[in-house]
Amino acid sequence: MLMSWLLTHVVLLLGFLLALPVIAQMIRQRYSPAGSLAWLLSIILIPYLGIPLFLMLGGRKMRSLAASKTNLQLPEQSLTLQKGIPDIDRLMRSYGLPGAVTGNQLQLLGSGEEGYAALVEIIEQATTHLWVSTFILHPDQVGRDIIDRLSRRAAAGVEVRVLLDGVGSLHTHRKDLAPLTAAGGKIAFFMPVMHRPFRGRTNLRNHRKSVIADSCRIWAGGTNIANEYIGPTYDPHRWRDLSFILEGPATQHYIDIFSSDWQFATGKQLSGSTINPAKMNVPVIGDATVQVVPSGPDVSGDPLYSALISAAFQATERLWIVTPYFIPDAALAQALQLAVHRGVDVRVILPEISNHKFADMARGPYLRELQQVGGQVLLYQGGMLHGKALLADTFLAVIGSANFDMRSLFLNYETGLLLYSQTEVKQIEAWIEDLTCHCRHGIGQAGLFRDLLEGIIRMMAPML
Repeated sequence: MLMSWLLTHVVLLLGFLLALPVIAQMIRQRYSPAGSLAWLLSIILIPYLGIPLFLMLGGRKMRSLAASKTNLQLPEQSLTLQKGIPDIDRLMRSYGLPGAVTGNQLQLLGSGEEGYAALVEIIEQATTHLWVSTFILHPDQVGRDIIDRLSRRAAAGVEVRVLLDGVGSLHTHRKDLAPLTAAGGKIAFFMPVMHRPFRGRTNLRNHRKSVIADSCRIWAGGTNIANEYIGPTYDPHRWRDLSFILEGPATQHYIDIFSSDWQFATGKQLSGSTINPAKMNVPVIGDATVQVVPSGPDVSGDPLYSALISAAFQATERLWIVTPYFIPDAALAQALQLAVHRGVDVRVILPEISNHKFADMARGPYLRELQQVGGQVLLYQGGMLHGKALLADTFLAVIGSANFDMRSLFLNYETGLLLYSQTEVKQIEAWIEDLTCHCRHGIGQAGLFRDLLEGIIRMMAPML
């Protein structure tokens, strides 16, 4: 009896001693009060589960990570604020990011077939190098096709570098990439799931997506490389996604982002990036005004999140959001509701049923609260909707890799592209209007059991 009593107290004491440094580290992280409280309760009440989970999943802006992956230093190309650019440009500069730059050409790719055709073209026309960063590259029909094309370009003397996320590429084995490595291409995995202690956190994923050809053309957006996303012919089961081709001065910022990610993953600089991107004379080829906004642990603050919050407060006519997953934090959810109260046409367009049940359950309370104050919820009926976009009045559109959820905005490495020019904003408007033709309006009320379950999941959301 005495031994049992002593053992119980020893276990409790060990749990307390383990919890103290973890709680101190958790407090230093920039979590919302809800997120901090959720982690605190899990660490105190179930330390032997909560502590390991926090050590794996709890990191955000980590000093240990910053020591090995330095903050991005993107070259400044626009020294003065351009006339007509909203205050969001000035806000992004305050985070140390380059200002909006004009002279670009943007081609929007609103379907998987268009995205595939553009990707194939950019690969086949490359003459010096192809640098690929993607969250997912499945070894399915499309994935093998792209790997084969990259392999042929590598065999022809083109420098090919492929950076895959450690979690997103779990189903992609090195044998699937063997044709590329045999042809001379190089593969790297960003923060593998099985990594050295303190190398990084399992929860911090590289969700950035770009294919850089010859330092002058970029294929980017939110599209992964797999059958679900892109393909040569129409597939009724293919997800609806959004990607783009970018040419012009802003491409240099994508180059810098990829170079930083590659160096972190491999410990080596790109052998083909001997020219300093900041000194490259990139020709003006269009009149699109854009701003590249990276976000993640390698960027000071949360600039992409700040841009969305600012857009919500600056909008006076409309605020349209397209996202596969909708799990905003309290401040962003409140900003959307306040926009509705100001008379702004707030619409959230997302798939009726996404590929993640957890996300579908977590989004329910946020959508119903927005709908209750007058916001519109539109559920896409054409299958899975994976595109990401935001449209604020006529002054701003945001596209890129980030979803409208706390994981993308606070944890992942992401890249957004802010569009300020009227032609490009109108292209996003047309793409969103086409989506609304295939949507059902409104989300139904939840029953007692679902309401309880959604409430529990909503409490867990800040932890993830």
